[in-house]
Amino acid sequence: MKSNQLLANSLLSLTCATLPTTLSYAADTQPTKPNVLMISIDDLNDMIGCMQGHPNANTPNIDRLASQGTLFLSAHCQAPISGPSRASIMTGLRPSTSGIYAQIEDNDIQTLNPITQSSTLLHQYLKDHGYLTLGIGKIFHKHAPDGLLDISGGREQGFGPKPPQRLKWNRKGTSTDWGPFPERDEQMPDYRSAKWAIEKLNQDYDKPFFLSVGFLRPHVPWHVPQKWFDLHPLESIQVPRYLPGDQDDVPETSRIIAEVPVMPTTDWAIENNEWKNILQAYLASTSFVDHYVGKVLDALENSPYANNTIVILWSDHGYHLGEKNRFAKHSIWERSTRAPLIIKLPNQTQGQRCNKPVEMLDIYPTILELCNLPKNPQNEGFSLTPLIKDPFNPNWNHPAITTYGRNNHAIRTQQYRYIRYADGSEELYNHNADNDEWYNLANNPQFADIKLDLQKHIPKTNMKWDIDPTIPDDHFLKRVRDLELNYQKQNKQ
Repeated sequence: MKSNQLLANSLLSLTCATLPTTLSYAADTQPTKPNVLMISIDDLNDMIGCMQGHPNANTPNIDRLASQGTLFLSAHCQAPISGPSRASIMTGLRPSTSGIYAQIEDNDIQTLNPITQSSTLLHQYLKDHGYLTLGIGKIFHKHAPDGLLDISGGREQGFGPKPPQRLKWNRKGTSTDWGPFPERDEQMPDYRSAKWAIEKLNQDYDKPFFLSVGFLRPHVPWHVPQKWFDLHPLESIQVPRYLPGDQDDVPETSRIIAEVPVMPTTDWAIENNEWKNILQAYLASTSFVDHYVGKVLDALENSPYANNTIVILWSDHGYHLGEKNRFAKHSIWERSTRAPLIIKLPNQTQGQRCNKPVEMLDIYPTILELCNLPKNPQNEGFSLTPLIKDPFNPNWNHPAITTYGRNNHAIRTQQYRYIRYADGSEELYNHNADNDEWYNLANNPQFADIKLDLQKHIPKTNMKWDIDPTIPDDHFLKRVRDLELNYQKQNKQ
């Protein structure tokens, strides 16, 4: 796959439109504060047209939004799995601060410990400042804590529909499978979520609204109707770059954390001639969800709120699709942490691109500033408005930090990814020369000073995780639990 850094460098040469420093609003009948439409997409990596993450991508609607807003080319999640990532976005806290390292029920977020008990969720903060909150689909890990939304469309359980029998992959512990199913879009939950959101955009409100729409695809299983597969003929599918054995130079902890035995490996996919089939199914799923993102965007553009609504689109993390011998998230390498983030202001018509490292954690404070609301002092992210005004802002020096289990952190700057695990082992990658992260430079003495500089960004707080010994033998929880127990044992000695 072509280098993401080369892409970013080429995009930096583009002339960016100058944005207004204040928002302009529509007719007098509309609220004085802007509305917010927030669209979240599950497990979407950079395989969309505007990010050029795959030559076969077909996502005209997300691309249209990017062409009208600010596309952040190096946006990173704070945890490479859904629950902790979304909890971080909604609390404004890092996983290392909140202690939310694994999946957690929505209602338990604010009761986990004194830190989360004192936090104010994004939706609640907006409610407290006069906003009507609406939402449907996957917003938090499941949907949303009870009573948080003023108007809720709920969420259909699971990630169906699924065929009566698995089509390709029958390993327990995952919904992973791929192939055309069902027959019609109307049978998909995302179809119904889009329909509900469209209905809400055609109603009248006496206060500004915050509408959250959480789409499920391309989360596994990679099932969508046949017509979306037809957009991606199998013979044209290109596979990503893959180097067998590229993990030979990473520490054992890295391999333990990244191992997801319930998921296919690239070696398996090659041996069984399934790699292109998996990619086709993932790309088909992204084209499907892109279509319904477009339906919601069209409804907004045709509504009375078109000129007074901020649009924010994001994904909770990235996804490996054959890189590093894996088809999974669950790592703190680039393919798991990097995900789309687009912000469009009212009346903005021209797009711009920013390759500065940013965090999904920054969404909360950005919304507050764009809505002219007081800052929440608990927010650990930074408002992205300086980059919306100037994507090349020379004063933006914040790295992106991803945490996977306690004391395992990745620090991403514009040039480097530095990873340090709880046992002190390390990885270092120079993205100017190695976007695939194939060559670990952590043991190279030439980079000692660079490591020291990057280590300054490692979170000082690493909230203890009170492990429940009854946790089932889950492919993620077991590994992170074992690492946490080892960490606690070492620190008692």
